[in-house]
Amino acid sequence: MAVSTSPETPIPVGEVSRLIGGWIERLGAVWVEGQITQLSRRPGAGVVFLTLRDPSYDISVSVTCYRQVFDKVADVVSEGARVVVHAKPEWYAPRGQLSLRAAEIKPVGVGELLARLEQLKKSLAAEGLFAADRKKPLPFLPQLIGLVCGRASAAERDVLENARHRWPAVRFAVRNVPVQGVHAVPQVVAAVQELDALPEVDVIIVARGGGSVEDLLPFSDEQVVRAVSAAVTPVVSAIGHEPDSPLLDLVADLRASTPTDAAKKVVPDVGEELARVEQLRERARRAVDGFLQREERGLAAALQRPCIQRPQRMIEDREEQVTALLERGRRTLGHLLDRADSELTHTLARVVALSPKATLERGYAVLQKPDGTAVRSPGEVGADETLRARVAEGEFTVRVDGAPGAATAAE
Repeated sequence: MAVSTSPETPIPVGEVSRLIGGWIERLGAVWVEGQITQLSRRPGAGVVFLTLRDPSYDISVSVTCYRQVFDKVADVVSEGARVVVHAKPEWYAPRGQLSLRAAEIKPVGVGELLARLEQLKKSLAAEGLFAADRKKPLPFLPQLIGLVCGRASAAERDVLENARHRWPAVRFAVRNVPVQGVHAVPQVVAAVQELDALPEVDVIIVARGGGSVEDLLPFSDEQVVRAVSAAVTPVVSAIGHEPDSPLLDLVADLRASTPTDAAKKVVPDVGEELARVEQLRERARRAVDGFLQREERGLAAALQRPCIQRPQRMIEDREEQVTALLERGRRTLGHLLDRADSELTHTLARVVALSPKATLERGYAVLQKPDGTAVRSPGEVGADETLRARVAEGEFTVRVDGAPGAATAAE
């Protein structure tokens, strides 16, 4: 329960320490898992001192145990080993220090580690962290490569030497971190996040040489996996050798079997690229030459055609056709005109033969009333009526005599 205090009624440090000890006593014995970072076995001492660390959260706690408890696992437990400890929390009031009093220590076996990794793998896969559609493509020619590796390690040397051999102008931003042990996880995560925040870094390589399952555990840690999954920059995993398969391989955008393989996959070979460029140039040259040769052959064939060698021949041929058609048109028109003239002559003769004028020329006359009506019968005229007589050479007036049917000339 909370203690009621105030600036006027404070409690002594000893009382605070005593209260903390009481609260810790209520916790009872617990099973704790961690990694041994320090181990102290003083000759003749009956107590062994350990430091147990959680590599995922960078937290450590002191552990003490009797020699006979530690001697049971002394042959299989050393610094860096993962253990499970059954211990009771203790509060050392004079120094205000928390520690664990271990009653039993069990090493974590490889089989158990693999089972936990498999369980973590299934959990992360269910979240979609290993999905293929999350993989980002690598740039063809990265200008700056981020490298996370151990200091002065063979992995660093392999990546740098092979990459610069393939493309001498390539640049690296190297972050040296512990690649095993209790400090590996937080520093690897920090290095990946730092390089991912640099906009000039095009790709990140996380490299480490081979090792045991315990040595490679940091690269199967959930924090490392999630940090790589959250990275915007493409990440290449180059951990261990071909048989090694930490969870980092599954979440990375590209897995390389070795650090050397990572350098080959990330950096193109300048010799190969120059050869490819030369091949493409030669291919383009052959294509252009082939095109020009085809066009030259087509042009030569076109020039051999009669219409190209003697273009006026087409006009001459058409001229002959036009002349023939023109002559044919003239003949046809002449025939039509001759026929029409003959028909007109015959028609004119018939018209002339049938015209009143021809009748008049034979001595006949046409009598017309003043309104121009022709007189066809004596009964159509009256006595003393004046008529107009039309003959071949002209016309004159006549007056009808008194008797019907007789007429005399008035003039």
